[in-house]
Amino acid sequence: MRPQDERELAAAIRDAAGPLRVKGGGTRGLVGAGEVLDTTGLCGVRLYEPAALTLVVGAGTPLAEVEALLAGEGQRLGFEPVRWGPLLGASGESTIGGVVAANVSGPRRVRAGAARDALIGVRFVDGRGEVIKSGGRVMKNVTGYDLVKLMAGSRGTLGVLSEVAFKLMPAAASEATLLLEGIGVGDAVAAMAAALGSPYEVSGAGWMPGLGAMLRLEGLAESVAYRVGRLGELMQRFATVRVERAGSVALWRDLGEVVPLQHCAGDVWRFSVKPSEAPGIVARLGVPVALDWGGGLIWAVLPEGTNARAMAAPYSGHATLMLGRGAASEPEAPGVAELGEALRAQFDPRGIFGEGLGA
Repeated sequence: MRPQDERELAAAIRDAAGPLRVKGGGTRGLVGAGEVLDTTGLCGVRLYEPAALTLVVGAGTPLAEVEALLAGEGQRLGFEPVRWGPLLGASGESTIGGVVAANVSGPRRVRAGAARDALIGVRFVDGRGEVIKSGGRVMKNVTGYDLVKLMAGSRGTLGVLSEVAFKLMPAAASEATLLLEGIGVGDAVAAMAAALGSPYEVSGAGWMPGLGAMLRLEGLAESVAYRVGRLGELMQRFATVRVERAGSVALWRDLGEVVPLQHCAGDVWRFSVKPSEAPGIVARLGVPVALDWGGGLIWAVLPEGTNARAMAAPYSGHATLMLGRGAASEPEAPGVAELGEALRAQFDPRGIFGEGLGA
């Protein structure tokens, strides 16, 4: 089914006789049984006020359309959404609602925060078929939860997003990347920690195999030039190369989309950990990896069926099997699992929503 507006969406959910699988652009696959509920009909801009840095848009709107609209006004989404479709063997175009539902946050997260931090309002339909509104232009939050933050990362388990509202950022006038050539993961994590702890406003810190560590700076051209120079002095024990403008943009697109691992055969794993733990985890895994968020995000490809959690242990954080048989997140602690069940009972008492991954 493919509802064309919120009224049809609510009716479809109320009338559902069995489980539903929520699908946006189809870039992350679908799991579980049930009828597919396609959200791409819930598209279009509801409100855009460039002067107020505010955007309200239908959840089924393609991400590319949102980014093109904002670029035309010299603006952007702060959390730098990325596309994982090629990495996960999926086609299609991400929808903005799917990005929110998965809390997809790219390299700029180290400075600008996650998708949930840019989200200021949502409208969604819960498992009863009731329309819930929170934040943005209208507030109706009878449950007492911070529904805006709750829906970001809920992955279609609490309700189906129909509309999302964001605070925006001006696009950077200039950007440059300081590339620390050829250094290994251990040196890279130390260098990234020093850069992120410096006063030079680093907006990206990652590592890619065959290249080395990458440190991004954005802003006015004069400011970027000055900060890159000072950061280069801080990193003077490494061989450094400055990559400017379009070249820098391409580097960070490749890291966000995990291009170095796209053609590696096996299961795709994503670890969110303490950056200081990254060198040990990478050594224990012993497979191709890419790092983002200063080492706090590790992408790895392992042979099919590998228990990557056991190989990587010990670590603090979460490991998610993104592509492979039985793809799933880290098992929740008992207290967290109990809270999650209580939330699902509140918003989806009939249990019709599975985990929708087709964002």
